[in-house]
Amino acid sequence: MDKRERAELFRERLSDAIRSRDMNRSDLARGAKLDRSTVSQLLSEDAPRLPNGQALASISTALGVSADWLLGLSTHRGAAAEILDQAVQIAETERHPVDEHLLAWFRDAVGAKIRHVPANLPDVLKTEAVLAYEYAGETLRTAGQAITGTRDQRALLHRAESDMEIALSREALEGFARGEGLWAGLSGDQRREQLNVMGQSLSDLYPSLRLHLFGATDRYSSPFTVFGQKWAALYLGQRYLAFSNTRHVQLFAWHFDDLVRHAVVRSHEAGEFVSGLAANI
Repeated sequence: MDKRERAELFRERLSDAIRSRDMNRSDLARGAKLDRSTVSQLLSEDAPRLPNGQALASISTALGVSADWLLGLSTHRGAAAEILDQAVQIAETERHPVDEHLLAWFRDAVGAKIRHVPANLPDVLKTEAVLAYEYAGETLRTAGQAITGTRDQRALLHRAESDMEIALSREALEGFARGEGLWAGLSGDQRREQLNVMGQSLSDLYPSLRLHLFGATDRYSSPFTVFGQKWAALYLGQRYLAFSNTRHVQLFAWHFDDLVRHAVVRSHEAGEFVSGLAANI
């Protein structure tokens, strides 16, 4: 954005803030301790201009809005403390990741790119047998609820405007195929079925669904999801940290893109790779 474009955006947001506060130019000039002519110049449609730092601070304080918002650097218009409350929220969840919070965010982001790093396997691609096994000991959310939630997510993938990318470590997928760790109690037949279903889904839904496998010795990531440009949710366990500040969302998106750039199995190869793991069980 060049200086003139930013000045025009500042003028528009300043006008909007004055209206929303039911103020006029004189009110703002008094509240910000500025000359009325200065306020008029800032609101001029013919030659929009940007204020100096002192005037900007006074205006944002008088209007109770963020200076960053006035300048177009943030989507949150509130003052600093309010922005922090809005930009970082804690969402309680009974069980990751098939819960109402994520499903609502998925629905809200339909038509925009969704970037997802799962905690283990992508739930949207799990078979009912795997979900039933994983949720067998869960007291807060039943396997049936998890299966229903996953079906709802999967239905969104079949919409024409769907665009979802998943990044997962190759080692995590190979560990599943061997029945290691969490998956030690799953039979070979159940693991084979899961991988066959995953491989077929990746082939059928490509390119609207893309899986990238990165090397765990080269890259690391906690589980998170980026919903378009609106939200990024970082999974902590029984709760999420949900970020809506544009800069925060971009940081998660850049981290995801770094995982993709260093993928050892590319998205167009993923379906065949997963099916190959199934064949070797």
